[in-house]
Amino acid sequence: MKLAFVVDPLDSFKIYKDTTFAIMREAAARGHSLYAMGQEDLTWRGGMVYGSAKKLHLSGEKPRWYRTEGETAVPLQDFDAVLMRKDPPFDMEYVYSTYLLELAETGGARVFNRPRAIRDWNEKMGIARFARFTAPTLVTRREQFVREFLAEHRDVILKPLDGMGGTSVFRVRHDDPNVNVIIETVSHHGRRTIMAQRYIPEIRDGDKRVLLIGGKPVPYALARIPKPGETRGNLAAGGTGVARELTARDRELAEALGPVLYEEGLLLVGLDVIGDYLTEVNVTSPTCFQEITEQTGFNVAGMMLDALERALSL
Repeated sequence: MKLAFVVDPLDSFKIYKDTTFAIMREAAARGHSLYAMGQEDLTWRGGMVYGSAKKLHLSGEKPRWYRTEGETAVPLQDFDAVLMRKDPPFDMEYVYSTYLLELAETGGARVFNRPRAIRDWNEKMGIARFARFTAPTLVTRREQFVREFLAEHRDVILKPLDGMGGTSVFRVRHDDPNVNVIIETVSHHGRRTIMAQRYIPEIRDGDKRVLLIGGKPVPYALARIPKPGETRGNLAAGGTGVARELTARDRELAEALGPVLYEEGLLLVGLDVIGDYLTEVNVTSPTCFQEITEQTGFNVAGMMLDALERALSL
């Protein structure tokens, strides 16, 4: 099969941990042809969406782990699948890419994850559709409501809806002398909608990434454990990833959300779970494949390619 990847610049990949690289490596091992393009390579003209794609060959060597050949403007429907693996931030350029990819679908392209689903499932707001699995949560621009929420729960997390990697995430206690400035900073003085969640002390045991592939859970989660003195478990914020078997609660969440998300067109999803609570639904470019595989021996990328091949056969 011909697989096209919409990605960040290839030279920016950290191949020792990059999930997209793991997917590419598995696909190449199965004999599939790989092509790479960036968001800037998507073009609509003459009623058709093209990608200026380069054929990609994996060398298996460091530091130059790949080589490319040619660059040809190819109608996206000429590929067997297009995998949208551009990392956040989910800015307007990302939104424009989803518009182009959705247009490509109307011409027969198979895009994973589906662009409309990526656009519709904000990674913070997605939990609102499964409120029975969440800790007490508030979404607002109003400082008064945030203060009332803080007075009720006394220890909360504040974060913007468009953050990534733990950026601009604050833990605030009811008696924190910096409450005013923190709320002002996160909400941009009420100009930006934010999320407040009751602090979940089980973060000390890790912010777990539960992967759903084709609506089914990977049997291991990656618990991202905060470094000492830190509230955030994100690997980008210095957390340590430890693979663990799914708990009964993890499986309950996965079994409830998996079929719904897959029906929406989300082949790969990363659920963030702290303790018993769902905290985020990651749909743009979920990660943690390599960490889980290295620690458990379970071939996560193999499960991903199995699901992709199965979806393309339908």
